[in-house]
Amino acid sequence: MTSRIRHPYLDHPGPIAFAHRGGAADGLENTTLQFRRAVEAGYRYLETDVHSTADGRLVAFHDATLDRVTDGAGRIADLPWKDVRHARVAGKEPVPLFEELLETFPEARWNVDVKAEPALLPFLDLVERTNAWDRVCLGSFVEARIIRAQQLAGPRLATSYGTRGVLNLRLRSWGLPAAVRRSAVAAQVPEAQSGIQVVDHRFLRTAHARGLQVHVWTVNEPERMHRLLDLGVDGIMTDHIDTLRKVMEDRGVWV
Repeated sequence: MTSRIRHPYLDHPGPIAFAHRGGAADGLENTTLQFRRAVEAGYRYLETDVHSTADGRLVAFHDATLDRVTDGAGRIADLPWKDVRHARVAGKEPVPLFEELLETFPEARWNVDVKAEPALLPFLDLVERTNAWDRVCLGSFVEARIIRAQQLAGPRLATSYGTRGVLNLRLRSWGLPAAVRRSAVAAQVPEAQSGIQVVDHRFLRTAHARGLQVHVWTVNEPERMHRLLDLGVDGIMTDHIDTLRKVMEDRGVWV
């Protein structure tokens, strides 16, 4: 595991446990109730996603539309906040504003997947206004979005790599030529993708040599958690927050 901390966001003893969408296994993903459950279970790092409503309000929500997990319907980008706020996840819990989550859980750190370009500036404006630079890490599959965020915010903002950055890091780990930017602080990756192993000793060694942490998503089985921790990953994201906590407690690394 890398000992070099490149950003205050990563200042944490031992491997990091991330509650993915607060712990999506309970069916109330990205809700204040679910994040509270994770915090009460001892989670300090919470993972979420953000979209911007038609009137520029930043909501913690994974999908582009309300249809899959709420009793509402429609694209969030096409709806004003006054409509989105009435939707209920699993018919029970409201869709939260990300700003409210920052306020409600002041000790939590947030891994935030900015799902669409219109959400980027509202996200950066919110982080600036609340001075939450040490509490957030921005991620996106879209490399250009991450690069733009880095250009706008500078080194105050922790980011992971997008898909292209992860691919280049994997290629370098195989000894192939590829440009690896040094502006990110973490590679957040699946254990494998399309039948190709991503996380192994070579990938970890290459990332750690560049001062990068490696966080793996989304890991729900205890045997996989143990295997990845044995490899030396720096963090695991899970839907099953009780399972990951028990694995880390059994290993003596739960903080």
